[in-house]
This record gives sequence, structure tokens and C-alpha cells, in this order.
Amino acid sequence: MNQQEKRGKLIVITGPSGVGKGTIVKQLLAKHSQIFISTSATTRKPREGEIHGQDYFFLSQDEFKQMIDNSQLLEWAEYNGNYYGTPKQPVIEQIEQGKIVILEIEVLGARQVKETFPDALRIFILPPSEAELERRLRGRGTDSESAIIKRLEKAKFELSTCNEFDYQVINDQLENAIASVEKIITGVRGFFNS
Repeated sequence: MNQQEKRGKLIVITGPSGVGKGTIVKQLLAKHSQIFISTSATTRKPREGEIHGQDYFFLSQDEFKQMIDNSQLLEWAEYNGNYYGTPKQPVIEQIEQGKIVILEIEVLGARQVKETFPDALRIFILPPSEAELERRLRGRGTDSESAIIKRLEKAKFELSTCNEFDYQVINDQLENAIASVEKIITGVRGFFNS
């Protein structure tokens, strides 16, 4: 029982592209040193300012497929022509050390994690509206028009899955969304209590 209490917790934060998952996670990390953010692997090209090993592990298609073949990923999915996945070993090590591990991943990956870690806490981030989601995606200025249209089509499906997850948080105002996620995590283990 004592050893079980020392174990950390896996928290999955998911939702459509552009909903603000990354911003919420970065704010949580800045406020709480006991959080370990799992760094995902991807085959997409880095965006300006992104750092290999910090934002993502940027891999070739061949490198990524080798990780799949060697069962080195907790979850993976193909999204908009690129692969995304979570390296398994760092997540397991951090949970065993008693840390909160947050995975910021797409919906299909979050579904896979439920199979691997059934006790993971899964939080779905929702936009205030589909129109606001489109505004945020366009405001990024990082995607072509065809990529934005694909992301919006994918978002409609993803939004329809939100009730599969343990909690839903609407990211209408960033501070409120962060406070809601903190409250959910605190309720589970009391991690953020002094």
C-alpha cells in the first residue's frame, strides 16, 4: 500500500488542435515543479523556435517506425500526414518516482493510453465554440489553408468524443481553464496542496 501511494499519476490532456492544450500545460509546468511533461516524438518539421528534445523529439519516418516496431511508444497516431507518439520509458520512470506525468496528446493517442494505463486521468479541453477554434487556428499563422480545413474537419470528430473522457474543461479564459485543470488534479491526489 505504501509503495502504491508513492507512485505518481498519469494525466492525459487532450482536445482538438488549436484548443490551447500546450498553453495550459506550459502554465501548469511553470507553477508546479512536481509535474513531469512527457516530450512527444513526431515526424513533422519543427515550427520556429521549437527545440529538439524539449518541445518534441523530431524524428524521421524511419526512426519513428523503428520505435513502433520495438514497442517503445505508449501511444502513437498519424495526424495530417505526420506521426506523433509518446516514448514509453520516461513516462514509466517518472510515475514510479511519484511524479505527476502529463501527456499533451491528440484524441486518438488519448484513447490508446486508456488501454495501456486504465487508471490514467483523462481531461478533454474544449473551445468555447467551433468558430473560436477556427479563429485560433487561423491566428497561429503556421498552417496553410488546406491544413486549417483538415484540422477543422478533424476537430468536429474529436469534439464528438469529449464525453469518453473523465473531465471536460472549456478553455474560454486561460486562467479559468488552468484553475479547473489544477482543481481536477488536486482532487485526485492532493498533489498541489501545500
